[in-house]
Amino acid sequence: MTIQQKIPGGRPLDLSRRSFLAVAGGAGVGLVIGLKADPALAAPSGAPVQFNPFVKVSPDGAVTVIVKHLDKGQGVATGLATIVAEEMDADWATIRTEFAPANPALYANLAFKAQGTGGSTSIANSWDQYRTAAATARAALVKAAAAEWKVAAGEIKVVNGVISHPSGKTGSFGQFAEKAGDSAEPTAAPQAPQFKEPKDYRLIGKEGLHRVDNDSKTDGTAIYTQDLKLPGMLVAVVAHPPKFGGKPKSFNDAEARKIRGVEQVVQIPTGVAVLARNTWAAIQGRNALEVEWDDSAAENRGSDELMAACKDAVSKPGVATATNAGDAEGALKGAAKVIEADFAFPYLAHAAMEPLNACVELKDGGVKITTGAQFQSIDLAVASKVAGVPMDKVVIDTVWAGGSFGRRAVPTSDYIAEAVMIAKAIDGKAPVKLVWTREDDMKGGYYRPMYAHRVRAAIGPDGMPVAWHHRIAGQSIMTGTAMEPMLVKDGVDDTSVEGASNLAYAVPNLKVELTTIKAGVPVLWWRSVGHTHTAHAVETVIDELAYAAGKDPVEYRLALLKDKPRHAGVLKLAAEKAGWGEKLAKGKGRGVAVHESFNSYVAQVVDVTIKPDGAVKVDRVVAAVDCGIVVNPDVVRAQIEGGVGFGLGAALRNAITLKGGEVEQGNFDKYKPLRISDMPHVEVHIVKSEEKPTGVGEPGVPPIAPALANAIFAATGKRVRDLPLGDQKFTSV
Repeated sequence: MTIQQKIPGGRPLDLSRRSFLAVAGGAGVGLVIGLKADPALAAPSGAPVQFNPFVKVSPDGAVTVIVKHLDKGQGVATGLATIVAEEMDADWATIRTEFAPANPALYANLAFKAQGTGGSTSIANSWDQYRTAAATARAALVKAAAAEWKVAAGEIKVVNGVISHPSGKTGSFGQFAEKAGDSAEPTAAPQAPQFKEPKDYRLIGKEGLHRVDNDSKTDGTAIYTQDLKLPGMLVAVVAHPPKFGGKPKSFNDAEARKIRGVEQVVQIPTGVAVLARNTWAAIQGRNALEVEWDDSAAENRGSDELMAACKDAVSKPGVATATNAGDAEGALKGAAKVIEADFAFPYLAHAAMEPLNACVELKDGGVKITTGAQFQSIDLAVASKVAGVPMDKVVIDTVWAGGSFGRRAVPTSDYIAEAVMIAKAIDGKAPVKLVWTREDDMKGGYYRPMYAHRVRAAIGPDGMPVAWHHRIAGQSIMTGTAMEPMLVKDGVDDTSVEGASNLAYAVPNLKVELTTIKAGVPVLWWRSVGHTHTAHAVETVIDELAYAAGKDPVEYRLALLKDKPRHAGVLKLAAEKAGWGEKLAKGKGRGVAVHESFNSYVAQVVDVTIKPDGAVKVDRVVAAVDCGIVVNPDVVRAQIEGGVGFGLGAALRNAITLKGGEVEQGNFDKYKPLRISDMPHVEVHIVKSEEKPTGVGEPGVPPIAPALANAIFAATGKRVRDLPLGDQKFTSV
């Protein structure tokens, strides 16, 4: 399936590291830009001409941008299209987008040499690549026009999709597309193009650009996996074991088969699948199943027991050392004042609005998958392994996705594997659309890990920090996956300690230790990964040190960030825009936090009110972000605003808890999202920069919880360390 958009005015599958690296290895191709990437890209007469893997032009002048990253609402399709339109000098109204096919050799994420979306890398890794693609296509069009008009290419101008010469000759992209394509040499490496100067940008960094998905998502024509209806298609839902590590022992499907619309019931390694002619019938059929589960290898502990293990671990020396600069333990012994703080963070669900789903067809000796694919390299390898077909027989068509926050990029490709298992179990007799309900998604595993922290920090006679000793304990999201060799070194999973092990503040004696806890609960990256908990611990302790020293929290941070100009820049901007230093009324509090993640810098100032019943109301969040060159200001603001809402939900009330190994939350009645009535007024201020673009999808999340906690302290004198706040009540001071 090819998706075009017009813009008018939890169960682990054993995937060997070797198979993953074989796919990823084919992606280490650098900037894949050829005037024609492959002879197969050549178009018949009258069809769009593909100049390179990322740009094609139609006879009517429309420019189609091939989007190599999944757009799950974050706006990357608009961002990549903007880059291309800018460097081509195209008319924005003629821009179209298509999601790239699964082809790691052409569409690798240059940040991690595999095709996939994550780590807030989409614009950052594509910036030079897409500019090169666009500038190369533009040069080919200009060359074709120059040849036809018999003029020098240097005399030609391109403005808003119109090619012109001082003699009065004009033409469109479409008019010269075929000639430009015919004159290109498919195997020739392009000359290094001359990029535009930022001062000449017409689209990049400009306000009010119409997003490529605005109209289709408004009128319902945007295609998501759930919209797919293929001839003869069966909808599948799966009864999963209630405990992680469980498996089906036996089942009775007699009652399930009586449900009108149910076609078949099959056992697969991850559970028992019910296939029906529609989703409702499949769900009703599953409800009627009788399944006996084998829990002999299941995780049976509850949240309290798992957290107790984490807390015990941070009460003693860590198993591995992530950072050891100076002599933190020695400096603590002779310090003027020592602050000790313990923190606890629960499991968190991704809880995207669109639960997991995928459509699979087995035909012609291969596999075709249609889904909101986030990590195509892994999905290709898993589908190939499960189906028992060569990898070149696996096709993945990517469609829009309704959120992810990391959940669709799974090292085991769990839901993709499950869909293929079901299709294989029925011998490919029909296309299968696997649908996970909200309850399946919430209880299906792959959560932000549970963590405990213990921080001991000390200040000297001048009030400035002299030592910082930080212990962290929790599950590793990388151990046991194909990415372990890259991201786990000497027993340290970098994603467990990021944001703490590379402490931005100037502390002469720093030690960060990690103990990785073993548990049967599947865990995964979650929007902003390790920064979700390390930022909270670091920023609340720094705040506490500032108060212990009798210093203003902003000034204290700035003194410690004198060699970190980008941290300091966002901190100053947020503080200034928030009116930092103003006297607040009783019951009001203002807190601040600043944090770097994914090479972007975000500071946030939070204003709260303590209500008469002791509850906390978040009134306003002022954020400042430095993410290099801003491609689309509206998208940047939307992502920071979304990060604030996402992070606030987790700070205020979100938690996944287990009892006897079973997840207690199944829907938004118990895992309560942030309500619109809870959403504060958010201001986002963007630092003007000429640095290369960096990520914005995740960096808005880490500062919000500590800024909130610090605001609560300012209003009440009470420190908030454990998250979420839940039903805690506070008293104003």
